[in-house]
Amino acid sequence: MQPFSENRRFDASHYNRKGQLKKRIYTRELRRLQLELVKLQRSVQESGRRVVIVFEGRDAAGKGGVIKRITDMTNPRVVRTVALGVPSDREKTQWYYQRYVEHLPAAGEIVLFDRSWYNRAGVERVMGFATEDQVQCFLQTCPEFEHMLVRDGIQLIKYWFSVSEREQERRLRARVENPAKRWKLSPMDIKARKRWAEYSHAKDEMVKYTDTEHAPWHFVDADIKRHARLNCIAHMLSQIPYSDEPPSAPELPRRKWANDGEDRAPKPVESYVERLY
Repeated sequence: MQPFSENRRFDASHYNRKGQLKKRIYTRELRRLQLELVKLQRSVQESGRRVVIVFEGRDAAGKGGVIKRITDMTNPRVVRTVALGVPSDREKTQWYYQRYVEHLPAAGEIVLFDRSWYNRAGVERVMGFATEDQVQCFLQTCPEFEHMLVRDGIQLIKYWFSVSEREQERRLRARVENPAKRWKLSPMDIKARKRWAEYSHAKDEMVKYTDTEHAPWHFVDADIKRHARLNCIAHMLSQIPYSDEPPSAPELPRRKWANDGEDRAPKPVESYVERLY
C-alpha cells in the first residue's frame, strides 16, 4: 500500500476573480478526493489500522466543513466523528484525558476529533475555565500522552486551521445574518471574539510544547474554505498508506419479486403523511 500522491496543478482558468477555485472545479476535485477516502476507509478496515485525526483552530475556521466533506461518503461505523460538549461535574473530577480516551479507535477505525484535549490549552485557558497550574500540567503531559498513543500503534495526525482576523469576523457576521446558521454561534464564540490576541498567545505556546517529532502539527490556510477542504483532505490521504483499488462491485443475486396476487392487508390511507410535494 502507498500513500496518496497529489501532483495535479491548476492554471488561472480554473480560478474565479476572487482567486478561488471555480465551483465546478472544486466540486469535481472534491468528488475525486472523496473516492480516495472510500479506498482509504476500506484499507484501514482490512489492515486493522487505528487512526486519530485532531482538528483544531479558531472559531469559524472551517473545521466542521472539512469533517463533513470527509464523512459525506464514508461509513460512520469506520470513520467516526467525536465532538464532545462541556464536561459534566463528574468528568471534571476525572483524569483530564479520560473522557477522550474512551473514544479512541479500535482496529479498523478512524476517529475525527472536532476539537480535542487541546481545549485545555485554548478555550479553557483563555476563558478562565482552567487554572494556570492545570494549563502548565497539560503542556508538560500532552506530549507524553500522545507519545503513548503513537507507541501503542495509533497513527495521530493533527491539523490547525488558521484563519485571519478579518475573515473570521466576516464568517461570524454571516452566521448572525443567516437564521439557518445561528446555531453555530454559541455564547462562548461571542465572548471569544474579543480575545483574538489572547488566543494567539495561547496557540503559540501550545505549539511550542506539542509540535513534536512523533506528533507534529500540520497547519491549514483556511481563509478560502474550498481550498482548505481540498488541501486538508489531500494531505490526510498522503499520510495514511492505502490500496488504490476501489471496492469491488458485489454481484446482486436474482431477485424474487412479490406476486401481484399476494394476500396482504390493505394499507390504511390515513397512516401516510400528508403529501405536500
